[in-house]
Amino acid sequence: MMAFTQITFTSTPAQPSDREERLLSHSEGPHIENLSNNTDSKEPCGRLGRIIVAKFGGSSLADSERISKAAKSVAEEVSRGVKVAVVVSAMGKTTDVLMEILQNSGRGVEKHDIDDILSMGERTSVRVFAAALKSEGLKVKYFDPHDDDWPIITDDNFSNANPILEECKQRIREYVQPLLLNGVTPIIAGFVGRTKTGKISTIGRGGSDTTAFILAQALGAEEVVLVTDSEGIMTADPKIVKEAKRLENIDVNVLVQLADSGKKFIHRKALRHKDPKIDVRVINLMKGDLEAEGTRITGSISSELEVEQVIEEKASMLTFVGRGMSRNPKIISELAEDVEKHTELLGISANSDSIILYIKEKEDREQLCRRLHETMLKHKQAISMNIKTGLAYLRVKGVGLEETPGLIGKISEALRINEINIFGILTITSSILIFISYEEKEKATTLIKRALGVS
Repeated sequence: MMAFTQITFTSTPAQPSDREERLLSHSEGPHIENLSNNTDSKEPCGRLGRIIVAKFGGSSLADSERISKAAKSVAEEVSRGVKVAVVVSAMGKTTDVLMEILQNSGRGVEKHDIDDILSMGERTSVRVFAAALKSEGLKVKYFDPHDDDWPIITDDNFSNANPILEECKQRIREYVQPLLLNGVTPIIAGFVGRTKTGKISTIGRGGSDTTAFILAQALGAEEVVLVTDSEGIMTADPKIVKEAKRLENIDVNVLVQLADSGKKFIHRKALRHKDPKIDVRVINLMKGDLEAEGTRITGSISSELEVEQVIEEKASMLTFVGRGMSRNPKIISELAEDVEKHTELLGISANSDSIILYIKEKEDREQLCRRLHETMLKHKQAISMNIKTGLAYLRVKGVGLEETPGLIGKISEALRINEINIFGILTITSSILIFISYEEKEKATTLIKRALGVS
């Protein structure tokens, strides 16, 4: 049976005015000025003062004490004259519980029905949080996807739907922005969308961050504040490494590599929607202050695939063969140290019987080869070495690359048909590294772009 936490709020509930009651009732839209013609994302902030989007994750809404603390932090920020748009996730582990129930309810459940059920976590959260903010004396309005003024419109890729950005922004400016102008705090259910045909959709795990980023873009917010149960983004998982430290700042391109390696601070799908002009600050709810110090995320990432020649110089491939070489990491270490004394190491590939080093070519490669040969002979597992020169080093990169099946097949097939040999191919986080003949680099780049649909 699904367990729900009893919600009580510690502050004395303020008696609502008639207007507050109307605004809290999500079925009645506010009659206030329409600013939908403001198309410059930064312009509204100038007219409305400081705007922030505060997103509260599930852990920060896990019980009544946390909900009350979260509501007080919003009320305190509003009292400072800041206009706050709120996005909420499902409370605690609600989504996990709903998912488990669905998985044990038999097969054949329609995807749009699954999304409708999973959305209940966030749709409950907006109602609870609206009541909590109201008890702090704020004027509030929450948004539910069944309402006409719901702002997040998606395609019909249920369970992993994609927001239709221009329509979302237009509706946010039409329905959400006027509330801020009139001193009303809007609360939007994160993670949830609605298709053009009116069905409930969800935009994947981490979807509440996506909602917050889109909202910030449309409102021209100064900042997105992600409220969590963590001090910020840490140097390691503090549950495993107690000495982990909070990072003051992190570039989004570094963060996405952590996301791709399985460290889910923020889902990479959400990071695609981060505006380069709008910083993101990750803070701990227990600070009780939306201005609290945390980790600031800066910059932006390209959501499109890119194909590029990484270095202008030629590259070489050094191959060492033997028996059980990978069981002796000292060989790899010593070979890499030798390379670093002469030139730049571009990549390493290894299995039990071979080690391949990809390096930037330099004129003194014979000296380097003699040094590497000498090092190799110190280890009985190594038998022989070889060098292939005159290579070009290409890279295909893009967020979520590893979640797009068939890309390597498309690349290799396009090159095979045109008789271009691949001498090396490596994958790491959001990049595919390819080594081909230097003489064929332009042709290969064109073929790869065409195969992947890159302009």
